[in-house]
Order: sequence, then C-alpha cells, then structure tokens
Amino acid sequence: MDGNGRWAQRRSLPRSAGHRAAETTVIDIIEAARAVGVEWLSLYAFSTENWNRPGTEVDYLMRLVRRVVRKHAPLLLARGIRCRFLGASDPRIPRELARDFDDLSVLTADNRGMTLTVAFDHGGRRDIVEAARSLIRSKTPADEVTERLFADHLPFPDTPDVDLVIRTSGEQRISNFMLWQVAYAEWVFPEVLWPDFRAPDFLACLHTYRRRARRFGGVPPRTNGDPS
Repeated sequence: MDGNGRWAQRRSLPRSAGHRAAETTVIDIIEAARAVGVEWLSLYAFSTENWNRPGTEVDYLMRLVRRVVRKHAPLLLARGIRCRFLGASDPRIPRELARDFDDLSVLTADNRGMTLTVAFDHGGRRDIVEAARSLIRSKTPADEVTERLFADHLPFPDTPDVDLVIRTSGEQRISNFMLWQVAYAEWVFPEVLWPDFRAPDFLACLHTYRRRARRFGGVPPRTNGDPS
C-alpha cells in the first residue's frame, strides 16, 4: 500500500494526512475483494524496515492502526472476514495495539467468508529465518527437509502461495514482502497512489491478472497449429 507520503506532499500536507486518507482505501479494497470472491487478501501495512522512520511518524502510525482496528472490527465480523496479523512480534509495538490485534484475531477466528492477513511488523527474510530455526529445533534431519516441509514452518502455513501482488504508486520493488510465498506471483504496478486507489482500480488489476498466462517455468500449450 504505497504512496501515502507522496499523496500528502502533493497537497502540501503532513505525511500523517496521507496515512489517515489511506483508511478509506483499505476498507474499499477489502469490500471489493470480498464482493468478487477473493478468498485470501493480504495488506502490507508496516514492514520490519519501517521502524527506521522518524519516531513521530511511527508513533502516529501505531495510534492510527489501533483506531482503525477498533473502528472496523464490527464490520469485519459482520462480513464474515477472518483477520490475522503477520509479524507483530516486535516489543516496540504498544501493548494496547498488540492486544487489539489478538482480540480481533480471536473475534473473527471462525469466519470463513475471506481471510484478511495484515502484514504488520512483517519481514519476509525474518519469516524464512524463523522457519529455519523451527526446523532446527524440531531436529529434522537435513536430508528430510523439503520445500513443503519448510513452508509448514512458516507463519500461518495454511496461507496459499500468492497469486497476484499489487503495488501502488508505480514503485517496482518486493520490499521484503512474503518472500517465500511470492516466488511465482504475478505483479501489477499501478501508478495511482494508495489513498486514491479504489475498487475500479483493484478490479482493473484483477482483469490484468486474468489475462496473464501463468506457466510456472513451463511452456504455453500449443493451440491452432502454433509451433512448439
């Protein structure tokens, strides 16, 4: 969800205004995804590297996220959305916010309409390191480690591989996002900044994805006498 700061800068507003404006987009995209039958939606809200931002901005983000979680919990429950938080392990996260994350996860645990994963204090490299540590602690012999077994030691191992990554604002970087799960994801880079991103933009990205030929390293099927 990229572009909040630039959105604010273009309007001669503080960066906090961009983060605040992003709330509307978050709810709009959650509703749009649910309406078209998306079963798994992940939102990258705060990375392990975002702790390097100015303390005042980080503090504001923590307060904002807590307000958003508490405000929209009833909507998420009513929509049948299961909510999970990927990461959220750093002790710098305020205790009240960590408790709200836990409360929302428990509140919506039985929902099956859609799974919403909020990557907060998330880092793909850290997840891989933690999976390796888990395998070592389990005393799994090296020769028995497979990709499937390794994936089983990642956080939320029931999460399917990512099909589509949408990065707004035109930036074209992975930024340490779900590094294991995005191995064969399709990518779309809309130029629109996140606070201006709306359901029609999201649907346009889905349309682009559906037109892609996903070959997973293979070759496309032969059609109408095309050469092999």
